[in-house]
Amino acid sequence: MQRQTTIIKPQDIERKWYVVDATNIPLGRLASNVAKVLTGKAKPTYQPNIDTGDYVIIINATKVLLTGNKLNNKNYYNVSGYLGGLRTRSAKVMLKDYPVEMVERAVWGMLPKGRLGRRMYKKLHVYAGDKHNNDAQKPEVLVIK
Repeated sequence: MQRQTTIIKPQDIERKWYVVDATNIPLGRLASNVAKVLTGKAKPTYQPNIDTGDYVIIINATKVLLTGNKLNNKNYYNVSGYLGGLRTRSAKVMLKDYPVEMVERAVWGMLPKGRLGRRMYKKLHVYAGDKHNNDAQKPEVLVIK
């Protein structure tokens, strides 16, 4: 008996909304689990060439956990392109002043690069506090251990 592969069409994809509380969850574990949901790898209809993923809302980005001595040793870099245009910020500064950017960078690093990855990245919504403005979508709670 020969099996047929089912190809899902982009208009047939059902997307859900999930909300994740980042309180005391290690940053890498949070990012990898969220990237799995954004890409759709947790679904049986996953296809690597089609964006089958769901929407994810991350709240409490300021309370994300960094293990070890990463607060002092881990650095984030930006380059303007000009001479001497390298800006370096430690993880402590990022967590205090730019927690949303820190979580977004971690998730972005685990998504595929290119057009498809940019489309997946647009389904991520990160908030520093515990309030978000996506209640109309009725998100389900996604538990990350």
